[in-house]
Amino acid sequence: MLSFGCLCLLLGLGYWLRRKWVLLQKLYLPASVIAGLLGLLIFQTLEVPAAVSRGWNQLPGQLINIVFASLFLGAALPPLSRVWKSSSRQLAYGQIVAWGQYVVGCGLVLVLLGPLFNLPDIFGGIMPVGFEGGHGTAGGMGPTFEDLGFPEMKDYALAAATGGIMGAIIVGMALVNWAIRKGYVEKKIKPGVEANDFSGIIPHEHRPMAGKVTVSSDVIGSLSLHLVFVGAAVVLGWLMKEGMLLCVEAPEEGEKASTVYKIFESFPLFPLCMLGGVIVQALADKFDPHEHMDEGLMLRIQNCALDFLVVAAIATIRIDVVAQQWLPIVILILAGIAWNVLMLTVFARRAFKDAWFERGIAEMGQSMGVTATGLLLLRVVDPDYETDAAEAFAAKQLLHEPFMGGGLWTGAAIPLLALWGGWLVFGIAVSAIAIWTIVLMIMNR
Repeated sequence: MLSFGCLCLLLGLGYWLRRKWVLLQKLYLPASVIAGLLGLLIFQTLEVPAAVSRGWNQLPGQLINIVFASLFLGAALPPLSRVWKSSSRQLAYGQIVAWGQYVVGCGLVLVLLGPLFNLPDIFGGIMPVGFEGGHGTAGGMGPTFEDLGFPEMKDYALAAATGGIMGAIIVGMALVNWAIRKGYVEKKIKPGVEANDFSGIIPHEHRPMAGKVTVSSDVIGSLSLHLVFVGAAVVLGWLMKEGMLLCVEAPEEGEKASTVYKIFESFPLFPLCMLGGVIVQALADKFDPHEHMDEGLMLRIQNCALDFLVVAAIATIRIDVVAQQWLPIVILILAGIAWNVLMLTVFARRAFKDAWFERGIAEMGQSMGVTATGLLLLRVVDPDYETDAAEAFAAKQLLHEPFMGGGLWTGAAIPLLALWGGWLVFGIAVSAIAIWTIVLMIMNR
């Protein structure tokens, strides 16, 4: 309980610093990231008893399952035809951006960084995992990295995620001001004009409801019931993982496991928990006329798990491990930022017929940080969501998240890099970009 209490205090201290330090407010850094960086500084400079942080390094791998299990819970699943109609071009563009990060990361490692710094092919996946997946995915991939024999890659991916979210905010805001001066945004805004209150406190008269209580507390707590649904999604994900292992022959004692078995064994649990959540929601849509699940409460569960996950993940980064490969990590981060800037400034205006900057800046924020970062950058140029960018971006996440940004491909790419090498993943990524580019061209015509 001491370690849990200290984790809560650290998150609270991060929020307090966010409120008091104007620089942190203007950088739009979440309190969880600030708390994690503060914890990292404390652990690296002071002799802290082990009991203070006991179990923190295990939290990301557990909490990420809750985050992904609740991703699609609480709201009725819309028909795929409706989602595709409103988000097809946004989806194609987002897929190209995401797959391109694997092309950049794997290509640099295969051609330059690998031979120069004697790096394994799996190193090419740390930037995409950290950027597209964020701290949650990077921390959650820890058990997979350990199973594959590369535990240090978790620290590298977390470092990349930190560089990604910082780059998304700093470079993203610079691009916003550039676009406003050039007149590329549809809503006329003066450069540098932003909200006066950066603290994040919502005025009393504008505070939204956190969620709706769907059952009487005499029977069961509404939050408890929602956790039951999340737990059901996690169990379904676990059953899928076990089913995958049953589909291939397990090695006998002393026998070498097949490559397919190793891939299935090292495949992370959280993408399957997300699929479990989709199944639970689909069953609820069909058999629950009373609508026991509330989207607001599910969002609170997801956000709570993600906040504590990020604090624990950043605070437990092993700086001595990251320092061993700091230069190739920095090169990958800069290359990832350059790829996203190139896509926004060059490709987005050709990909979209309307609100190209608004659509592109939202994608840049999401692909280098989290969905909230993308929406934050979008709100600066489209505060009232007057363009179609916000609707297309939100709808696109329904089809994008199950595969990229912590989805099925993210879970498969790392084992493939470790077991089959970087050229395979590089080729798959290039092929995916080509396919989605053709799809985008067809839709634009």
